[in-house]
Amino acid sequence: MRETADQLESFYAAPLGRMACDMAMRRLHTLWPDLAGNNAMGFGYAAPYLDAYRKSANRIVLVNPAGQGAIAHRSSRGVMGCVADETQLPFSDATFDRVLCVHAVEEADDLPGLLRELWRVTQPEGRIVVIAAGRSGLWSRMDHLPFGAGRPFSRGQLRARLLKAGFTPTVGAGALYGPPVARLSGPKISYGFERFGETVWPGFAGLVMVEAIRRLYVEPDRLETAKVRAPLFGAATRPTVEKKAKAERVE
Repeated sequence: MRETADQLESFYAAPLGRMACDMAMRRLHTLWPDLAGNNAMGFGYAAPYLDAYRKSANRIVLVNPAGQGAIAHRSSRGVMGCVADETQLPFSDATFDRVLCVHAVEEADDLPGLLRELWRVTQPEGRIVVIAAGRSGLWSRMDHLPFGAGRPFSRGQLRARLLKAGFTPTVGAGALYGPPVARLSGPKISYGFERFGETVWPGFAGLVMVEAIRRLYVEPDRLETAKVRAPLFGAATRPTVEKKAKAERVE
């Protein structure tokens, strides 16, 4: 059963959740310093991560997958969230300049379908960042935490999934190197763990994130093109046609 929006909201309201968001945002801000003039979508439970971009972005839409539920987050334009099927998003093609996917891929029922749908709604040359629980980190091993739900990923696995969906991966990063313990969630201790982890054990991040671009000239499923083992050329079939026509004249 998927983690609900209420459970995720409670997690991010607690010290451990706030620290997790801060450490992830530390890396996300290096990729996206601001979203000035951009239309952005957060898929999954992305509200805590996109809140810092509200003033700069042209528009932010929050989409929760069915089964997760939603919290009625509001902006100056009204409610900014909705619930949708992960493979049937209610948006036109090439709607968003930026897409952030958090608390989504780990529990997706149809991950290839979800990534293809995110590809569809992303503008050509638009960017997507997928944040997921790290396979080698401590956070994915805690059943009572949201990052312990579903299946974790390595950076390589995320890159492969995005590549297969038609995106072009660019860079990856990690966060949450410290243990998931509330009393160690203070800013100074957390930043110390992050700096140490990035230097000494970069492969043991509690969260992994990968940025990718929807290139204008790349189509989804391009890696699944059928192999042509015995190509047939037009010139090779012409004698057969002429022979058949000659036979018909004889008859």
